[in-house]
Amino acid sequence: MKRGWLVVVVGVALVVLAFTPLPDRVSRWFSGERAPASSCSPTAPKADLSFSMKEMDGKELRFADLKGQVVLLNFWATWCGPCRMETPWLVALQEKYRGQGFRAIGISVDDPPEAIPPFAREFGINYPLLLGKDREDVQKAFGPVMVLPMTVIIGRDGRMCIRHIGPVAKEQFESEIRSLL
Repeated sequence: MKRGWLVVVVGVALVVLAFTPLPDRVSRWFSGERAPASSCSPTAPKADLSFSMKEMDGKELRFADLKGQVVLLNFWATWCGPCRMETPWLVALQEKYRGQGFRAIGISVDDPPEAIPPFAREFGINYPLLLGKDREDVQKAFGPVMVLPMTVIIGRDGRMCIRHIGPVAKEQFESEIRSLL
């Protein structure tokens, strides 16, 4: 029942967004406009890195500690098919680029804490999974999160360079990450 309402709300939100004009700078960012070849658009908004979140093992991750790295924030849920499709790609990208200043971070937005460790084991996740359910501050800072998966890629200078609403191919993620490293 809960997911049924979520689908209805997401559908209505998408219709509203489709017909609501946005200022040009915001519109470009929401559309998933890509960063130039080796940089981030100067009009990209700054990421709010002033808060912390709990990881699935109870440790605290401070977003301020991510400064100077290229960070891929992936908003997901265990029941989301496209999220499950992207997860192995994020594991591979984390493995490949971690030594170059890249961090993948998953933020579970609709799961109880006990559902996350089995998901992490199933997919061999090698990046932090944060407990984001009921964290409206996080969704407001990087969202709105209305469709899953949603991904925000933050450049080394702390700007939100790229935003994807819905699933993305591994090759596209990789190209965007490389352009910002």
